[in-house]
Amino acid sequence: MAVYDYAELFTRQLAQKYERELCSDALTKSNLGVQFINAQTIKLPRMTLSGYKDHTRTPGFNAGTLSNDWEPKKLEHDRDVEFFIDPMDIDETNLVTSVANIQNTFEEEQAIPEKDSYRFSKLHAELLQYSVTPDSTAITAQNILEMFDEYMAKMDEAGVPEEGRIIYATPAVRKVIKEAEGVQRMMGVTSVGGINRQVHSLDDVQIKMVPAARMKTKYDFTAGCVPASDAKQINFILLHPSAVICRDKYSYIKLFTPGTDSRTADGYLYQNRNYGDLFLIERKVAGVVMNAKAAGA
Repeated sequence: MAVYDYAELFTRQLAQKYERELCSDALTKSNLGVQFINAQTIKLPRMTLSGYKDHTRTPGFNAGTLSNDWEPKKLEHDRDVEFFIDPMDIDETNLVTSVANIQNTFEEEQAIPEKDSYRFSKLHAELLQYSVTPDSTAITAQNILEMFDEYMAKMDEAGVPEEGRIIYATPAVRKVIKEAEGVQRMMGVTSVGGINRQVHSLDDVQIKMVPAARMKTKYDFTAGCVPASDAKQINFILLHPSAVICRDKYSYIKLFTPGTDSRTADGYLYQNRNYGDLFLIERKVAGVVMNAKAAGA
């Protein structure tokens, strides 16, 4: 009997699955140069440079000042689970497929929704930590474009890169965007006669729809992931991915076959662990704008 490392076996398939189904996957592709300084801490660079001074047209240049330090962030979202599987539920002639089915179901129903839920709620918590209160203006078809333009203008003023911004929106908000006054729509007729009324972007800003259940301000992670009793709805988030650090530090997926572990007996033991976190970069807070229901609303 053997122990199978499915984290390695399914690496490509999991990456493709996350890209298709994980709403927050784009956040993991930013700031790839940020390094871990130990098993639990990620370090964010903070560099400050002085500006020009008048040149005197004499030998030499004006001395500038440079400071370079690091903002350490400790990863906290460390999750695991294991399942005992009766041998009658495993087709030994096709073991990989059997475990792939278990893995696929767990990712779709537990892991992927939790990743999104944690990341968006953590982003809300990080904004509050930096004394930024999310906008609580009620969204309507009449005001959504004005709100969007105001948010974009604030980002422009703060020097946030224009290209690459993303809107994460609930289905209800995306519906409002489709109905918004002033939105230019491209109507398309499909080959079977259907009409496509999708609005995929606003001013070239990609709109990514996120199930409302994954866009709460707070979650209870005691057993799985459920909205906290005092959670509020996040309606949408406009951000540039460069404003955040989002990493999966460690992924472990193994199957212990009968007799390879003291607890397996004649069965199989499936184990899954994932360790990662999301952080908002202090000097790039302006790259995130959020609209959510106010506390107590």
